[in-house]
Amino acid sequence: MFFSHIIDLHARRIFPGEIIVREGRIEAIREVATVPPDSGYILPGFTDAHVHVESSMMPPTEFARLAVVHGTIATVSDPHEIANVLGAAGVQFMLDDAARSPFKFCFGAPSCVPATRFETAGAALDAPAVAQLLADPRIGYLSEMMNFPGVLFEDAEVMDKIAAAKAIGKPIDGHAPGLRGDEARRYFAAGISTDHECFTLEEATEKAALGVHILLREGSAARNFEALWPLLHTHPAQVMFCSDDKHPDDLILGHINQLVARALSKGCELFDVLRAACLHPVAHYQLPVGQLRPGDPADFIRVADLKDFKVLETWINGVCVARKGESLLPHLPVETPNQFLAEPITAADLALPAPAGTHARVRVIEAYDGQIVTGSTEADLPVADGLCLPDTAQDVLKIVVLNRYTAKAKPAIGFVKGLGLEQGALASSVAHDSHNIVAVGTDDAALAAVINAIIAAKGGVGAYAGGESRVLPLPIAGLMSDLDGYALAHRYADLDAWAKTAIGCKVRAPFMLLSFLALPVIPALKMTDLGVFDVQRFGFVDLYLKA
Repeated sequence: MFFSHIIDLHARRIFPGEIIVREGRIEAIREVATVPPDSGYILPGFTDAHVHVESSMMPPTEFARLAVVHGTIATVSDPHEIANVLGAAGVQFMLDDAARSPFKFCFGAPSCVPATRFETAGAALDAPAVAQLLADPRIGYLSEMMNFPGVLFEDAEVMDKIAAAKAIGKPIDGHAPGLRGDEARRYFAAGISTDHECFTLEEATEKAALGVHILLREGSAARNFEALWPLLHTHPAQVMFCSDDKHPDDLILGHINQLVARALSKGCELFDVLRAACLHPVAHYQLPVGQLRPGDPADFIRVADLKDFKVLETWINGVCVARKGESLLPHLPVETPNQFLAEPITAADLALPAPAGTHARVRVIEAYDGQIVTGSTEADLPVADGLCLPDTAQDVLKIVVLNRYTAKAKPAIGFVKGLGLEQGALASSVAHDSHNIVAVGTDDAALAAVINAIIAAKGGVGAYAGGESRVLPLPIAGLMSDLDGYALAHRYADLDAWAKTAIGCKVRAPFMLLSFLALPVIPALKMTDLGVFDVQRFGFVDLYLKA
């Protein structure tokens, strides 16, 4: 029996009451005259409406351990990261591991594996494979349809995947950054019902007018909450909260509870905010998550106040899984499936022949701190001994993407600015969405050293400076660790801090930003293992420009 102030999101009221729980379900909720002054407030738990669990660098069981501390009890999770490495077997790994936790994971069937034909992935899921996944009752929806050109041009494979989801009444997630006007109308008319990629209020408002559910995203890389929160005033019934990608050091600090507190600090109405955080995802995806009603699973949280939303307790199926900042879920041993065939390279493999002359004009990816979109710019770079060189004075560094699924692949090489490295290099086998090795550095020797350190670990994130490489291994598909989540978060934070001090990286989340530089479905200029890719043209472009 629980006595507290009860927040009824359906009736939009708060009242003193008691909750009676029997065999994991709410048997009754009764209003009472008074409750203890320190009893706090009980409300439904939070749901992250779109997240890639793999980006936490933890398997589902460990992600759940950390998330429940912040009142999150469910996620809508797209497993396309591991699917790009291991295919359907990767999705099965996520389902099996999640089943060991009481946390309520809703996994989708990845719609774009590989994301495009312009990169090398470790696996492919065609329309029959996607339909087979959708038939599994543990799969709740068709994951984000990143191939929006395929939708607009009615590509047969794309349309077959959408049709498979429609046939069994499962929702279809969207992914349409910057898509506006008639193209947006046609894209969502295909049956796609959400978008988490809006980065301006005008774009989000236009899509909301089409009936689209807009997800306000605040993750470790993409941070769009500040631009989009006014939707809670204008379209509150169509808003959900999500993180998309949440690195471990950020997850130990907070989750959806942080967005709730921020929205309330903006003056948004309490029930609109809480319905976005707790109710809308459950209704849209038909999740088996309790909503604090008689007969529902006893899934709820107790918070200290209605300002900071400090979570005192988290309950799932009538069992307390977190109390006063401590997770009560155990760390579980986990298998480490992987696919990693890349072999060591040399600095000479990264030498970039240049056109004749003392300078070369090149295309440059422009990275923005806190965004996964990039710009496209140009730079004049020095040429020495016939080779084009990076230039730290302009903050133009070399970027390398190396196919990890082939033993002797040729590195793809380009240039990027915006990371501010003073020396050394960064590298990661988390490189959306195909998860080849991506590295950025000031010179070829540093790049080769850190890439080889990632290869030796069979996946991970790493940095090189002053003759030293430091790597955090990610043995599960080159994406996730088998460590305790809190230990992982501290090791990641230490590596992140070293990358900023020893190497001089200037961005807030270097490894998260690095991981999106190879994603060819987000504008504008990207780098895949096959070359420099212009997302707007949806094709490869030459690195060198005419002077």
